[in-house]
Amino acid sequence: MGELAKLTSPNTYFEDFEVGTVIRHARGKTMTPLENVLITNMVMNTAQGHFNEHQMASSAFGGILAYGGVNFSLVLGLACQDCCENALAELGLDNIRLTRPVTHGDTLYAYSEVLEKHDADQADAGVVVFRHYGYNQRDEQVAQIDRRALIKRKSHWANR
Repeated sequence: MGELAKLTSPNTYFEDFEVGTVIRHARGKTMTPLENVLITNMVMNTAQGHFNEHQMASSAFGGILAYGGVNFSLVLGLACQDCCENALAELGLDNIRLTRPVTHGDTLYAYSEVLEKHDADQADAGVVVFRHYGYNQRDEQVAQIDRRALIKRKSHWANR
């Protein structure tokens, strides 16, 4: 195996994915003010529910709501090691659904399903479509995202 290939898992190439496979990702990530408030302010989201603790303490949610963009980004990140470690390009994110609110202190976990795979316009890679699911610590689904990625072919990249 080549030096570059040693940096990634041996089973995350295009050839390794099979339609219908479901992957449970090992890591979880707790939503903290660092992710939510920092990114909410960086993208200039002015919705008070994402950073005004005083206002949100008496709300039905009982605290700060995490910005949806942060929620689905964490789910995508949790899935990366098993799904997109050998990606050459992110081709699209579709059908993004935020199904439950996330608050500071919630821990997100991710699962992924391989929906489809097909050849690309280049010989060294193929396209894989994943559906990523995010769940909180109460096993409630909080997000769903479809991702199309251009994934390296083992036959072309594993010995580099």
